[in-house]
Amino acid sequence: MDQTDQARPHPLQPTYTTAQLWQYLHSLTPKLGDLFPHGFARDYNELKTLQQHHLCTFPFENLSLHYSTTHTISLDVDLLFEKFVGADRGRGGYCMENNAVFGTALRSMGYEVTSVGARVCDAVGGGDGATFGGWAHMVNIITIANVKYMVDVGFGGNGATAPLPLEDSTTGSQRIRPSEMRLIRTNIQQHTDPGQRLWLYQVRETSDKEWQAQYCFTETEFLPRDYEMMNFWTSQSRASIFTQSIMKAKMVMDEKGVLVGALTMFNGDVKKKVGNETVENRSCGSEKERLEVLKEWFGVRLTEKEQKGITGLVTQLKR
Repeated sequence: MDQTDQARPHPLQPTYTTAQLWQYLHSLTPKLGDLFPHGFARDYNELKTLQQHHLCTFPFENLSLHYSTTHTISLDVDLLFEKFVGADRGRGGYCMENNAVFGTALRSMGYEVTSVGARVCDAVGGGDGATFGGWAHMVNIITIANVKYMVDVGFGGNGATAPLPLEDSTTGSQRIRPSEMRLIRTNIQQHTDPGQRLWLYQVRETSDKEWQAQYCFTETEFLPRDYEMMNFWTSQSRASIFTQSIMKAKMVMDEKGVLVGALTMFNGDVKKKVGNETVENRSCGSEKERLEVLKEWFGVRLTEKEQKGITGLVTQLKR
């Protein structure tokens, strides 16, 4: 593809240097030649491959709110790059971190990237399946040949595993077999104006099960300052699940490059799933056990200061 065909990044939107971009891409796979035999194609297949490799490399997590000296999260693009790529300690981040890193990489490759906000369904946290929270999630919309795709690398175990076109769908796309995913265009129960419409991301375990809402999102572009406000609440409020629980999720790819399952952690409970089946689980009763699992299952290496950061928090395992 000629250089003139690629999207030109907006001057206020961050991009990586060439060295940073290639370091990021190399972290996804050492076989860069297999991914980009003729340079960047900037097409659907390449985008899908990048998304899936990112999901298997950089976990969805909130460890920085518990295992750190500051208990804060920065959305500074260079600090995120160092956390994800430069430090090489098995780290990732929650939605705004993961999607910021991925969006910046795509923008640096010449993709047209628009970042938007989303409302997570209350059922995801065990609440009402018909209501949604405030703007607390981030996704990217990527435009390829005038077709818009929702791309999300920051929603954990039930997240999308491939770009989804912004099309009102009655059928599902393959997620991790046998589960499916789709987008529909609808309003939500809390809207007082019935003409309001959002895109709703849904999943189901198998084709004969009911669809379950995960989040809804807008096509209105969100600015970095919007995410600073969202990040402050999600990372600091006592009402936020991220400050009250430890969570981590990382997709698993087989030797053929097919997504087959996920590793997940919620507080002290850790699971390995293949498809919809849990094939291994473990319950951590102490901080020592949890740190061992983080290293063994997820490759996370925390410094001594980071490990001590959880002392006194509600998420500390005290046995």
